[in-house]
Amino acid sequence: MKVLVIAPHPDDEVLGAGGTMAKYAFQGDDVYVAVVTKGCEPLFPSEGVEHTREQCVKADRFLGAKETIFMDFPAVMIETVPRYELNEAFIRLIQEIAPDEVYIPHRGDMQLDHKMVVDAAMVALRPKYRHVPRRILAYETLSETGWDVPNTVNEFIPNVYNDISGFLEKKMEAMKMFTSQVEEFPNARSVEGIRALATYRGVSVNLQAAEAFAVVREIRRH
Repeated sequence: MKVLVIAPHPDDEVLGAGGTMAKYAFQGDDVYVAVVTKGCEPLFPSEGVEHTREQCVKADRFLGAKETIFMDFPAVMIETVPRYELNEAFIRLIQEIAPDEVYIPHRGDMQLDHKMVVDAAMVALRPKYRHVPRRILAYETLSETGWDVPNTVNEFIPNVYNDISGFLEKKMEAMKMFTSQVEEFPNARSVEGIRALATYRGVSVNLQAAEAFAVVREIRRH
């Protein structure tokens, strides 16, 4: 099986689905990560950007990802890109990888990059192209999910829980590789925060640790 995790920024894939990535890779599935944006001068010093990208590749490989793809759209300026360019890039991505499962951010996340990535991804994930993934799931991202204006649209409502009890420590080690991104507790992007969320999602369904997702679409052919 091929699995694609779409991350607006480096580390979103680990925060949202790092345990799931490690679990799939352990089972022998092909895991791909697509990082949509890249920090640009003068907002983001180029040296720091390259360092973060190196950390991203290292963390993804540690989790078992087969490839990390950098799409290089401008971070926190993605709205400056013509919409058709963004959509076409996602169409090419989906058709070239031909994933069976796709993981996308939650559209109710606070960061506009996340919302726009979801919208473009869903254009490419319309069930009208040559390859149609059988399942699309939204993941939650600490420090983004749940921080926008509270309403029924922005609320993350999980209905799938993946047991990552045997992979939580690997997820946490992968996140530690993002030395430029990890913060001290009680910051949401801390290793303690990752453990707390995984524990909470786990005990919600009588597991030691879990990652929670919301099914966007599932196509059952058999």
